Amino acid sequence: MKPAIIRAAKANLSKLIKMACAGETIVIARSSKPVARLVPIEAPKPRRCFGAMKGSAKLDGSFFDPLPPDELALWE
Repeated sequence: MKPAIIRAAKANLSKLIKMACAGETIVIARSSKPVARLVPIEAPKPRRCFGAMKGSAKLDGSFFDPLPPDELALWE
């Protein structure tokens, strides 16, 4: 799309916003010199929910067994 002059951008702002939301980049110009760009903002990231993975990890009894001596030596 060719640059929109400021006066035309004011008159058609709703239309330009719809076009930007559809993924198009709108350049706004003053006397045919680009001065601004109208682009859609990214949607906010969803908030993390505490406990969302509750119950998805399973531990068997061997998890609590002591480490073998050779592996334990690596931790010391």
